[in-house]
Amino acid sequence: MKKQTKSTSSTIVLFNKPFNVLTQFTDADNRQTLKDFIDIPNIYAAGRLDRDSEGLLVLTNDGKLQHKLTHPKAKTSKTYWVQVEGIPDDRAIKALQGGVELKDGLTQPAKVKIIDEPAVWPRNPPVRFRKHIPTTWLSMTISEGKNRQVRRMTAHVGYPTLRLVRYRVGNWTIDGIKNGEYVTLS
Repeated sequence: MKKQTKSTSSTIVLFNKPFNVLTQFTDADNRQTLKDFIDIPNIYAAGRLDRDSEGLLVLTNDGKLQHKLTHPKAKTSKTYWVQVEGIPDDRAIKALQGGVELKDGLTQPAKVKIIDEPAVWPRNPPVRFRKHIPTTWLSMTISEGKNRQVRRMTAHVGYPTLRLVRYRVGNWTIDGIKNGEYVTLS
């Protein structure tokens, strides 16, 4: 007798995560989580986005897709818009592009370039600026996911991250998705 399997379709949710939201559905300390924004059962975040980071988070009920997006061997590229303190010089940009030595090892080379300030939503609360220190926006594309990697990389070369917005994961972007909202792909 042939075993029948229930056909379930893949659900993919692209969420533009606000600042100060945890990338989980529950929290014992009653902080904001995904459940405050998304009411779709049986989906899980494919990767993490720190509480103090913003932008694209992919959620799915497809275990294979989740594994593909998060496993280091898959090398799924992610692009971040990074506001840093100061104006990075060529040495810093070249160091980021070549990979920098962090406590947990050498990062893979990154695609890094200085960009104009992207058209992003105001952050709540706003980033704290220092009156006499300018800021710069970078586009950084990496294909590994060490803990707080982008922040540690920019700090390592002397330009601490003030704001971090994930713009792209694989072929998906936050284009057209307002902060705090999501779209469902099926």
